[in-house]
Amino acid sequence: MLGQLLLATSRSALVRRSVSGLPLTRKVVDRFVAGETGREARDAIERLRDAGLAVTVDHLGEETRDAGAAAATAKAYITLLEELRPLELGRRGEVSVKLSAVGQELDDTMALEHAREICAAADAIGATVTLDMEDHTTVDSTLGILRALREDYPSTGVAIQAYLFRSEDDCRALSGEGSRVRLVKGAYREPASVAHQGKSAVDKAYVRCLRILMAGKGYPMVATHDDRLISITELLADRFGRSRGDYEYQMLYGIRTDRQEALAGAGHTMRVYIPYGDDWYGYFMRRLAERPANVAFFLRALGGK
Repeated sequence: MLGQLLLATSRSALVRRSVSGLPLTRKVVDRFVAGETGREARDAIERLRDAGLAVTVDHLGEETRDAGAAAATAKAYITLLEELRPLELGRRGEVSVKLSAVGQELDDTMALEHAREICAAADAIGATVTLDMEDHTTVDSTLGILRALREDYPSTGVAIQAYLFRSEDDCRALSGEGSRVRLVKGAYREPASVAHQGKSAVDKAYVRCLRILMAGKGYPMVATHDDRLISITELLADRFGRSRGDYEYQMLYGIRTDRQEALAGAGHTMRVYIPYGDDWYGYFMRRLAERPANVAFFLRALGGK
């Protein structure tokens, strides 16, 4: 129930103003967000690189209905990618793009063109792009744009949210050679008509989707902080003959950093999802909704602990 409440308030302008105005909010946000500028994001990327971790970077923002803002977001990604060139990250560097931030709410063609510009900038430095997935109303549009992008940039990946009823079929369609899929549980408030409800049902759906991806010929990106799901991933990797280079783990910036480093130290590709930018509110509230421990951390910070 708490998670559903937080998801509901993630789009509330009134709550946004209230939360943003709290004097200690910045302290908490800094745990989950790498900063507001590309320079701050690059500093975080360098620290993680030096710790043996791969990265995927998200310029925060979504649901823009302004063409100028969409173009500005695309330019921010392109500028960041150019700034990352000296780091020589190659495929250990990636950006994650929400299509709604580059014009999807206005026009699919606009979003595709901006996404193509970002893919070109990533390709120029040997990096990759993964399309984030948003609520269920955007799935068909996102997958259509993915297909178009992969014609020129076949390494373009996509996130699939396991809690949607349709996701097992989507995973089957995306399990072919060269396909990169980030499997997540799902972080939007979805109705019972389209999505599994409750932790147990979502976890089971995640495992079903994971099995499809691990059995396929693509490259699964297993986005989880759950040790039980990590153990299941290892079992499935053994079952389907996958080496540690045939899949990767992904975790959020600021969450379970010790586990991230342990997985990297064991020889896994461990990619950290790094958000940056000043439009942090929606992202921050969804992170609180995902894990009760995040709420506890927030309350402790408000208490000065």
